[in-house]
Amino acid sequence: MKTQTTIRVDEVNYNLAKDILHQLGLSYSQTIGIFNNMIVMNQGLPFEVKIPNHETPQKKALDELEAKEGKSFQKSGSIFNQKNH
Repeated sequence: MKTQTTIRVDEVNYNLAKDILHQLGLSYSQTIGIFNNMIVMNQGLPFEVKIPNHETPQKKALDELEAKEGKSFQKSGSIFNQKNH
């Protein structure tokens, strides 16, 4: 048995998502069904959800960017040649 629901999402992201899903051969509705199945299988969201704090790598990276303390490289290949990675 199927049920019908209505959701409200950002229109721009909705259309972008529909275009991406179309390229994958999926409809938006099919994808919601997949997402629901993943929630049931994982007994929660199928990805980690957390609020960035002073200890998360994402927060440290954002702080570094805002403080302009990050390293800069002349060539993209130099990123991989650095000693401290």
